[in-house]
Amino acid sequence: MSSSQTASFDPIRRYGFMVYGPTALYSLGQGAILPLLPALATDLGASLPAAALISAAIVIGQLAGNIPAGWLVSRLGERRTMIIAALASLIGIAGMLVATNIAVLGLSVLLEGFFAASFAVARHTFMTTRVPYTHRARALALVGGSFRLGGFTGPFVAAGLLVLFGDERASVWFFAACLIGVATLVAFGPDPEEKARIADRMAARRVAEEAADPVAEEDTGEPVSAPVTERIGVFRTMHRHRAVLARLGATAASLAAVRSARQAVLPLWGVSIGLDSQTIALIVGIAGAAEFSLFYASGQIMDRHGRLWAVIPALLLMSAGFGGLAFTHDVDHTALWFGALAVVIGVGNGLSSGILMTLGSDVAPEKHPAPFLGAWRTLTDGGAALTPLIVSGVTAAASLPVACGLVGVIALVGAGAFLRYVPRYAPRR
Repeated sequence: MSSSQTASFDPIRRYGFMVYGPTALYSLGQGAILPLLPALATDLGASLPAAALISAAIVIGQLAGNIPAGWLVSRLGERRTMIIAALASLIGIAGMLVATNIAVLGLSVLLEGFFAASFAVARHTFMTTRVPYTHRARALALVGGSFRLGGFTGPFVAAGLLVLFGDERASVWFFAACLIGVATLVAFGPDPEEKARIADRMAARRVAEEAADPVAEEDTGEPVSAPVTERIGVFRTMHRHRAVLARLGATAASLAAVRSARQAVLPLWGVSIGLDSQTIALIVGIAGAAEFSLFYASGQIMDRHGRLWAVIPALLLMSAGFGGLAFTHDVDHTALWFGALAVVIGVGNGLSSGILMTLGSDVAPEKHPAPFLGAWRTLTDGGAALTPLIVSGVTAAASLPVACGLVGVIALVGAGAFLRYVPRYAPRR
């Protein structure tokens, strides 16, 4: 892409309907069912620990699905993979609707997570290969914002459906409608891959004309055949890039763990200091609003000043927030401290929006990045999935303030690791 094209590149104008629309719709449907999974499980006779395991099944499914998703995207392309993921997710929806025991429900939720990974890897791969480096963080921050929008508004949709129908399965039907809408948009809407190929062809023609190349290839309207490149398998890709995955990938997993701690710790903290459910929901909601409001600002900072200018302040803020909680459990005005520190954590989380996808794209191989991104997302999702287990174990062995302090230490260590490994593996280009 030429410098003039790069300067005028607008991810919203170019990909708004084709990329962000299906992403927001998918996450809206998923966000509507996530808060109700424990209720669906308990209706089938599950205990509280079993209901928590049902809720965690979607994360386990994503972990299991990332690497196969990388293989599928590299073979079929982004668009076909997204259509398959959306339609195959309907199998999980059907299982959730007809489940008569928690085993069927858990397997159905696991399938949802598995195919959600395919959707996410396909979208991540497309943005990696088609967005110039100078605008990559903003474009991926918008992808992350689209997912967060669904997660933010989905519970409100679920609440409205509960009022209208009085049945938790209404949200499952709503998710099914969203999946059909996603498959329809992707299958019959403008193809972002084809549009990108046309843009590349026109760019090559302009470059040839500017250079006054007499043998420039005439644009006949036919697709330009891609050069033959070596296709590398998933595990070979992981072995070839094992150094960056082991170092920068593990560092990214630490950030994912700290970000996930917000969801695990804040509700527990409110309960531990004696707040009622409405107050806890209000404080967590305000922190979530602060987080959501900053997702695009994070992309702007990363594109203009570099990746470290977003991730280091984000980790320091979250470290301060969790560390502050560790020392304010039994002080005066503990509810006020809780509210203020929750907002600090939310601001830090918002400043880190898109950084995991952006760094993954920065270090992914230019040819066939999907297998690498599948491995990258497995590491980051694994870090996020471990957080509730760590918080639960440390709280049981010591106390919740100790668990908060540990999360704060992980954030500080992660900041140091980013300072070391980002310049080595993802220098500013």
